[in-house]
Amino acid sequence: MTKIREIISAVESWVPVRQQEQWDNSGWQVAGCDPDDECSGLLTCVDVTPAVVAEAADRGCNLILSHHPLIFKGLKRLTGATQVEKSVMAAMRSGIAVYASHTALDVAPAVGLSHEMGRRLGLRDMKVLAPRESGLLKLVTFVPHDYADSVAEAVHAAGAGCIGRYDRCSYRVAGTGTFRALEGSNPFVGETGSDHAEPETRIEIILPAHRKNAVEAAIRSSHPYEEPAFDFYRLENENPALGLGITGTLPEPTDVTEFVNLVKKAYNAPAVRCSGWSGTVRRVALCTGSGGEFITLARSMGADAYITSDVRYHDFVDHGQSLLIVDTGHFESEACCKEVFSRIISEKFPNFAVYSSRVEKNPVTFM
Repeated sequence: MTKIREIISAVESWVPVRQQEQWDNSGWQVAGCDPDDECSGLLTCVDVTPAVVAEAADRGCNLILSHHPLIFKGLKRLTGATQVEKSVMAAMRSGIAVYASHTALDVAPAVGLSHEMGRRLGLRDMKVLAPRESGLLKLVTFVPHDYADSVAEAVHAAGAGCIGRYDRCSYRVAGTGTFRALEGSNPFVGETGSDHAEPETRIEIILPAHRKNAVEAAIRSSHPYEEPAFDFYRLENENPALGLGITGTLPEPTDVTEFVNLVKKAYNAPAVRCSGWSGTVRRVALCTGSGGEFITLARSMGADAYITSDVRYHDFVDHGQSLLIVDTGHFESEACCKEVFSRIISEKFPNFAVYSSRVEKNPVTFM
């Protein structure tokens, strides 16, 4: 028996809602049922519409997991006058919960949508295109020498210590910790009421901010002291693993026509908009969703081609001769979210059936 809350916890273990962009509204959208209810079925989609809600009800699903938030702005009324209002009302009437993972999924290390499309294109040596400028903390803690390894091990297991392509990273230096245990304490070393000096190891480890609670819990559970000393410092470093878009390299140089056909196949796009650039494509940058703002960044990083959607006319005019711009369409660039959601959930619950919406389609029609 798998609860709705357990399904969402599995998603958030990979895609914490706290890592979304400030303007976004990822997370719970509609509580059509209790999150502690058994999940009777899960339907994934890009957008929640009345048709998608009806499909979930027909399939017996009481949870919808979408990429785009159903609610972006506050609702002042529920009269059924808009598609959003109709969808919310239908979900409530049908007892269906709705959860969205939008930019939280876009920026997620390894499992984000841009990484998924990069893999489908066969890109190698992928790196984040626009790393998050904040979101890193440094942990400093002090541990008796004999326990330094076990505490560091627990902290690493909680998600700390990753720097680029290295993990289990830490800095350690020996020192002396001093304290006096007061009445009512239970000191691991030393005597109550007496000053004590203990040889200790200072451990410094970097971590994503969204792992802070898990790392703190790991320290408290593994540290021998009843009151472990630790500090979290906020860093201004870029987080190279967290951010929007990716860059990568094709296995072989590819001409424009062959590359565009590769993109259309990977994105399942019937047609794409392209700039008039001519040349050979090897270095590729991409950003799923609306990523026109990163065109100049892609070029500055040596990209021959940049794939995104919702590109403005003047971006084609200003930059289209500097690199190949490929606009796949917004829906096509993010439809892979359904497979990503399914993979995340199936890893935790291998026998749980995840359905992908069959009724939703690109709202933009090509004629």
